[in-house]
Amino acid sequence: MIHKLFTSPINLIKKVGEHVKEEVDKEWYDLEHIQKKIIQLQMMYELEEISEEAFEQQEEELMLRYEMAKKREMEQWEEMTKRYE
Repeated sequence: MIHKLFTSPINLIKKVGEHVKEEVDKEWYDLEHIQKKIIQLQMMYELEEISEEAFEQQEEELMLRYEMAKKREMEQWEEMTKRYE
């Protein structure tokens, strides 16, 4: 009983941390999510909701994130295929 009193808060913090990590990974490494952000950004620019300067800056950031995500995906794929060789 006492053990649960001490470990429950720790387990809760761990679960919250894992959820936060999943959301951050989705934001930074999910290719589909990044593609949607790029399309949204292009639409905002075409509708003149953002300036050309803001568009170019955000587009560059999203493209870098896309490249990082693609590289990470390829590394994970290579790692998986090595396991089955």
